[in-house]
Parts: sequence; C-alpha cells; structure tokens
Amino acid sequence: MTPATPGLSAETLVALAVFAAASAWSPGPNNFMLAASGATFGMRRTLPHVLGVMFGFPLMLFVLTLGLGEVFRTEPAVRTAISWVGFLVMLYFAYRLARQSGGKSMGSARTRPLSFLQAAAFQWVNPKGWAMSIAVAATFASGISPLLDAAVATAFFVVIGGGSAASWAMAGTGLGRLLGTGIRLRIFNLAMAFLLALSAFVLVLGD
Repeated sequence: MTPATPGLSAETLVALAVFAAASAWSPGPNNFMLAASGATFGMRRTLPHVLGVMFGFPLMLFVLTLGLGEVFRTEPAVRTAISWVGFLVMLYFAYRLARQSGGKSMGSARTRPLSFLQAAAFQWVNPKGWAMSIAVAATFASGISPLLDAAVATAFFVVIGGGSAASWAMAGTGLGRLLGTGIRLRIFNLAMAFLLALSAFVLVLGD
C-alpha cells in the first residue's frame, strides 16, 4: 500500500508522534522554566514564554531537518560549542529562578517572565532541544522529500510541544495559587532552579 505522503508511512508518523510526546512532556529545561514562570507570574504573563517554546523549537527543528543537522553531526566542535553556550545560559536562568520570590527577585523589582523572542532564542542553545532535533533528523527524515519531512515533523512538535508547554505553565499557575507569594513559592522556585541547573550538568557534562 502506498503511503499517503512520500517516504512517510503510517508507522513512521505514529513513531514520530510518540517520540514528540515523550520528549516534549518529559521534565527538562523548558518545562522547569515554564512551571516556575506560571507559579510566579501566572498564566497570562507566561503566555509569551509558552508561545516562544511552541514555535521556537519547531522552527529550529525545521531548519535542522532540512539538512543543517548534518553539520552538527559531522562537526563535533560546533556541537560542543553550542552545548557549552547552552550550559551557561541554563545556569543563568537557574540563577534568575533562584532569586525570584512572588514575582520579584531578591533586591530587584525588575524581574519579569521571558518574552516570546527570549524563549524562542533559548531553543537554539538548549542541549535537550538539539538532541531531540538531531534525533528526528537522523531517525524520521526519509531523505526522499526533505521539505515534506521537515514540515511534517514541525507540525507534530507545534501541536504536541505546544500542548506540553501550555500544560506545564498551567500546572505551575495552579500550584502557584496554592503556594501563595511567601516562603513556599520561594522554596518552589529554588527547587526549579536546582532542577534546571542539574539538567544543565546532566545534558552537557553527562554527554
């Protein structure tokens, strides 16, 4: 039976959907940051962060699936450099989370949630995002129709990844209502900061 789309069988599409769900919903830098932002700032102010993840990662995936991913598979130095940049960026965001309390940082009233562009840009230095993108490009791209492969993979991650991002932010928002704005929220932010920093060490140093 001929597949509905060249090079993409029904089995491949199911496998891609399962991979997208498992990778997008599992704990990681984006989800820790979204939960903390929802708890601290609420869903409305976290929405640009959600949208930045929802569209920023699929855009990166689209570019890599078209062929750029081969560069990072064959040039270890480039991949290592990006990983270390991501490591430092995640530690910076962990520091920001650790200083947040009730929507304001300790000693500063200027703390705010990530903007759409900040969240989208973070995808390009997120080691988990790179690992996911390269896995999709290497495993699910057929090579018969690169543009179609990239478009299909992107669509899956917009829908599934967007649902995950919104759900983590909403879960954080709900938890934030229970925690209030005092010491309990402070402890939660410290826990998220620790997990974000830990994921930075595991993703980069454990590679």
